[in-house]
Amino acid sequence: MTDETMNDKRVLLASPRGYCAGVDRAVVTVEKALEVYGAPVYVRKQIVHNKHVVAVLERRGAIFVEETDEVPEGATVVFSAHGVAPTVHDEAQERSLRAIDATCPLVTKVHREAKRFAGDDYDILLIGHEGHEEVVGTAGEAPEHITLVDGPDDVDNVEVRDPEKVVWLSQTTLSVDETMETVRRLKERFPHLQDPPSDDICYATQNRQGAVRALASRVDLMIVVGSRNSSNSVRLVEVALEHGAKAGHLVDYADEIDDAWFDGVSTVGVSSGASVPEILVNDVLDSLAERGYGTVEPVVAAEESLLFALPADLRKDLKARGVPFDSKVKSDAGASLR
Repeated sequence: MTDETMNDKRVLLASPRGYCAGVDRAVVTVEKALEVYGAPVYVRKQIVHNKHVVAVLERRGAIFVEETDEVPEGATVVFSAHGVAPTVHDEAQERSLRAIDATCPLVTKVHREAKRFAGDDYDILLIGHEGHEEVVGTAGEAPEHITLVDGPDDVDNVEVRDPEKVVWLSQTTLSVDETMETVRRLKERFPHLQDPPSDDICYATQNRQGAVRALASRVDLMIVVGSRNSSNSVRLVEVALEHGAKAGHLVDYADEIDDAWFDGVSTVGVSSGASVPEILVNDVLDSLAERGYGTVEPVVAAEESLLFALPADLRKDLKARGVPFDSKVKSDAGASLR
């Protein structure tokens, strides 16, 4: 390889990337719960869909369970950022659990919309991926009124009671492009289909997809840091490929990067899902620098400043016990496991 080829190597670094306000709030919730109540603190499902964050919190005393009945009676349980159905709150109350709800406020907004439209006797077409925790939680708010629509190809299967009384809602972490295509096809079938009162796909998902879209056509290889069960991370790879990236891969850690990916590659794009701490991105950048991709050019598509307060019950207990907290403080769960 010539020096000239080496000098052509560069990284386009997407911004914004990584932690969103809802993820940060959820992770800090578990950290502060451990601090004020002591270990163990139980967490129903993964607090966010990231292997590294879950592993760090486990080391600190969090115990992750699949269902509420796995939590000992009277213990503390945190509900994940993806939200839960009302039946889960009922189960926690029956077991006398101290339940702390770390549901992202933007997911809570969709829950409220579902309850509102169900109360008005609408059929609700929920666009999302079957089995995803967020979809399960939202559908649980009004199961008799909600029909899942899993992408554009599922539209022909939809049946409603009254075509003039139908509304669509969506999972917050979907591909914007695919969701709009699903909505377009739904409106062809149901011309009176109503839109949600505000956009359901969250600002962070849209911004991260926008940043990847802005650089995709300029890169030979796109590397997205994120876990495979993270819907928004998977979508970023898809968006990159749809908008011009020649290749794309999802990695949890830098050591998953394969040398075979770099044949003929001069420009590498890098981004990360909304549940990914920045330390993992830095590890990827270090790995790329070792391969000669030391020049890093930021590509800024949007600025973000949104912050969410910690759950009210947790704030109350922190204050009562004199534990310092600040909702603006970023989580430190990005600490290295190595």
